[in-house]
Amino acid sequence: MSIRINVTSVFVDDQAKALAFYTERLGFVSKTDVPLGEFRWLTVVSPDEPDGTELLLEPDQHPAAKAYARALVGDGIPAASFAVDDVEQSHAELSARGVRFTQEPTTMGPVVTAVLDDTCGNLIQLTSPA
Repeated sequence: MSIRINVTSVFVDDQAKALAFYTERLGFVSKTDVPLGEFRWLTVVSPDEPDGTELLLEPDQHPAAKAYARALVGDGIPAASFAVDDVEQSHAELSARGVRFTQEPTTMGPVVTAVLDDTCGNLIQLTSPA
């Protein structure tokens, strides 16, 4: 048996704003966009892995989702972690695109991490080997 992650999600407060941020600022590409009443099944993927794991930009309409996201941000905990080749380089490039970081690149044992604000209610961690 082989189990793989197919779709994972982050709760967002505005799907259109999230799609713009994740595609225009972070460089993901839109994969699936299906209207579902007032919201959408909206996913993005890495341009390097178009058939890889999809990130669902999920509406935070459930009261537990809003409380959960606020609690994570309040405690400085990222909702997701994305791998990059070089955190320092990615930090410089994304900062130049207007992305706000809540944690500058920091070496943590075998990895370097940085944390950004996705503007939609989440902190996102970037990691690369040290």
